[in-house]
Amino acid sequence: MSAILDLSLQALSEEIRAKRISPIEAVEACLSRIEARDPELNSFLTVTADAALAEAKERTEELAAGRLRGPLHGVPIALKDLILTRGVRTTSGSAILRDWVPDRDAAVVRRLRAAGAISLGKLNMHEFAFGATSINPHYGATRNPHDTTRMTGGSSGGSGAAVAGKLCYAALGSDTGGSIRCPAALCGLVGLKPTYGRVSRAGVLPLAWSLDHVGPMTRTVTDAALMLEAMAGHDPEDGTSAKQPVPVFSRGLDQGVRGLRLGVPREFFWHPVHREVRNQVLAAIEALGNAGAEIREVSLQHLDAARAAQAITIFSEAGTAHRRLLETRSAEYGPSVRCRFVQGLFVTAADYLDAQRARRVVRAALLETFREVDALLTPACPIPAPRIDQQRVNVDGLVAPPQYFLVRNNGLFNITGAPALSVPCGLAAGLPVGLQIAGRPWDEATILRVARAVEMR
Repeated sequence: MSAILDLSLQALSEEIRAKRISPIEAVEACLSRIEARDPELNSFLTVTADAALAEAKERTEELAAGRLRGPLHGVPIALKDLILTRGVRTTSGSAILRDWVPDRDAAVVRRLRAAGAISLGKLNMHEFAFGATSINPHYGATRNPHDTTRMTGGSSGGSGAAVAGKLCYAALGSDTGGSIRCPAALCGLVGLKPTYGRVSRAGVLPLAWSLDHVGPMTRTVTDAALMLEAMAGHDPEDGTSAKQPVPVFSRGLDQGVRGLRLGVPREFFWHPVHREVRNQVLAAIEALGNAGAEIREVSLQHLDAARAAQAITIFSEAGTAHRRLLETRSAEYGPSVRCRFVQGLFVTAADYLDAQRARRVVRAALLETFREVDALLTPACPIPAPRIDQQRVNVDGLVAPPQYFLVRNNGLFNITGAPALSVPCGLAAGLPVGLQIAGRPWDEATILRVARAVEMR
């Protein structure tokens, strides 16, 4: 069983295609691992064992009949619990939706199932995705497989714990301000936030509709590319879904970085940063330069405006989405999350409109920077995973709660909709460090290629 679980998604796919491992064996191995390890990690809120085994039997029979759906055929995955699943409860990490069972699947669930993937169940998360720690007052904190006294980061913390703990081969997360990249960085995974509009959000419960993205969390860059190929594409159910062609992202990953221009921002992203995180990220950047990339310092404009616009947008849109529930079921929210939603109700229309004007300026400035470089490189998360009970973190002399630091470096690429990912690049204090790579809209292929070069160094 352990040998099966040690495989990457790509390697498992090859074994299934060659009929050396069956989908049933893969699902059974994951279910055994969940039973043994998840009481400690607390990554799953719902395990759909019977349905997963039934699907595995179907995928095995299809394979015997010569029908292969693609690289995800028979591969066990799991889903953040704000993604709708027909007949399976979807809590969004809340007490309010504790017993809610949707009657339809989200578009991404339908696409992944059509590609042959098998869902093992629904994953723990920060309540209603409004937080950076995945310490959930209703279902308990998710725990980092690298050190179970540590956070996974949020809000897709269950997704990070499940993949890093080898309970599944990939998981879906959502990212409104860094909630795929943060847990990926803290758990030593690849976490990809695609371009806004690349992946349908139909059937995904919103936090802030104009900032939300859905993407994969995996153990390798190739695995992330394979997941994105299955998930991406125009969806008429999602009014923000773009009619953009979907490349074969897994092709060309090993081209290397020779000739690419990679920008390192001077401002903001490097202070505050934990010293060992800084050293590991800089070493990865140096290795990319040694591999033939041109490393350039760049200056990013309007970063203060970007942070303000992101904060106003997320609070306003989240508060609006929860206004009726706050009026009728306020007591059922966790205190800290309720406070954030209530804050959003006090954002004025004028403030919101000013934030959207600022977004346009910030996006235009970022696109101008991408005329100079092919991708941007920063620390994905300024700190290694804090302890779950840690109230304050001291970084470069700045003392603040952990959540101040966790998604600090990520929001620019939500407010602009540009694709960004975190890829493991070393250890700090024995805990994973992530390099953030961001690119031009619709150019996930380049950031995946750069991430693959980091992975292979």
